[in-house]
Amino acid sequence: MRLFLLSGVIAGLLTGCSSSTAVIPVNDGQTLVMESTLLAAGITADKPAFSRSDLQPVAISHLYNERGRDIQVNYRFYWYDGKGLEMHPLEQARSITVPAHRSVALMSSGNFMGARHVRLSLWL
Repeated sequence: MRLFLLSGVIAGLLTGCSSSTAVIPVNDGQTLVMESTLLAAGITADKPAFSRSDLQPVAISHLYNERGRDIQVNYRFYWYDGKGLEMHPLEQARSITVPAHRSVALMSSGNFMGARHVRLSLWL
């Protein structure tokens, strides 16, 4: 009797596992990743805004330089599909100079037609 109950529980667990779809959650609170050295240098940034334009995803973020000197910032956008998987090929890392007491816009758009999420990584 115990073996029968145990096999029923195991079968129920296996059925429940096989019917679920595997999704890696992309946390909307972590769409912007900045090294602490950027904050110390006086750079702040907005989370990237995600939208679609003619089937291609578009991401835009603004950087602000609160200091009295130009600062070079390195960045890369990472794209994720609806299941939370990183889309390849990865974009190349880029850099931009943020002028003293000014702001600049970073934008990315590419052939990531299935993209549902974006993450922006910034470092010096």
